[in-house]
Amino acid sequence: MTVKGRPILTAAETKAAEQALFAQGVSVFALMTRAGRAAADILWDRYGPRPTLVLCGPGNNGGDGYVIAARLRARGVTVRVAASGEPNTDAARAARELWGGDVEPLDRAAPADIVVDALFGTGLSRPLDAEIAGPAERLLAAARYRVAIDLPSGIATDDGAVLTSLPAVDCTVALGALKRAHRLLPAVARCGAVVVADIGLHDLPRGVIEIARPAIATPGFEANKYTRGKVLVVAGAMPGATMLSALAAQRAGAGYVELVGSEGSGVPHALVRRAWDEAALADKRVGAIVIGPGLGADEAARARLDAALATDRPLVLDADALSLLAKQGLDRLPDRIAPMVLTPHMGEYARLFPDVEGSALDKAREGARRSGAILLLKGACTVIAHPDGRAMIDPPAPAWLASAGTGDVLAGVLGTMLAQQDDPFAAAAAAVWLHAAAARRAGPLLIADDLVSHLSAAVESCL
Repeated sequence: MTVKGRPILTAAETKAAEQALFAQGVSVFALMTRAGRAAADILWDRYGPRPTLVLCGPGNNGGDGYVIAARLRARGVTVRVAASGEPNTDAARAARELWGGDVEPLDRAAPADIVVDALFGTGLSRPLDAEIAGPAERLLAAARYRVAIDLPSGIATDDGAVLTSLPAVDCTVALGALKRAHRLLPAVARCGAVVVADIGLHDLPRGVIEIARPAIATPGFEANKYTRGKVLVVAGAMPGATMLSALAAQRAGAGYVELVGSEGSGVPHALVRRAWDEAALADKRVGAIVIGPGLGADEAARARLDAALATDRPLVLDADALSLLAKQGLDRLPDRIAPMVLTPHMGEYARLFPDVEGSALDKAREGARRSGAILLLKGACTVIAHPDGRAMIDPPAPAWLASAGTGDVLAGVLGTMLAQQDDPFAAAAAAVWLHAAAARRAGPLLIADDLVSHLSAAVESCL
């Protein structure tokens, strides 16, 4: 199954896509003109005819800047250009000729209402020189609106590292496709709103994609509670966390949710509660088992985790289940035919894989490879990795998700998606998207319980 979503490219993949156009007869300058005009039109649509200063570097990113300036000038915008030096490529020199106007030295330029950063884009590998970084910081800090072309200057394309710290921009115009830095910390915090300008790149690699709105099938007339997905949530020492997962599974659309290890009754009455019974986990009607939220760390918790791992049912391992695995070693994970999804945050990941370094994408991929499971690495931009190397990155989620219990809700949603969908990779993506959508609906003062009440509307938007 092909998971939908926009491709997220490395610098090398971007260059290869451009080379494919050049091989078809498109010149470098023609592509530069296409890119600059597309970026200028986005600027016009977002900001209108405000006085604009375009900062141009010596390479092709600077060439894009000259084309942008010419395009905005043709629309009647008051435009100035400041450059860090002379163009050093044929296409950039042709773009400067196209501009044909005055070019101010970067270190002498006066601020403007809008400052466009076209100094350095994709492919930067070292910090900016001080004679460029200083004036750029001054001009960007003084602007009312800041826009970066392809990437903010000072950002590493592939891992999102900040090589030079400049003021964050309000908008980044990604040329042709998203780049890794647009969706990885710490760079994502510097990019503002990211808008992709279509410049004609095609047949782009899809090894890493952006998580998109899922398509969730509406139950047919023949559906019953089991075909809609039976989710079993394993209870433990902290009943509140487990209840959040169970309620989230219900509100995400599961036909039957059973809380095992928690006796009694209460609201909602549709939630089935039963005493701990290991045999319940082997029920062939169970579409997914969620274990970890509120599980605890005692002998009873270990026994319940062992029982879940021994089943042939799809598994969501979260929270305390991950902590137990970290203490006892990942070699405890059995070879399983049924899918398994691990859902660590960065702290839990560090305990599971203490020797793995790199970006969140690097970590998620390596964790998936080592565990043989789908790894969902939670964060501001959640990364999902498959053992085969495929990966997805979520757009920035609402910051107010950083509160207690929201991960328990995600685990429950994931249980439902895993029970309903054949592709566990797609199920993980759907759960992450729905979780963020519910958070946006709940608003900045949410508590985890609020997410549950907004999940139904999030699911309905995908039907």
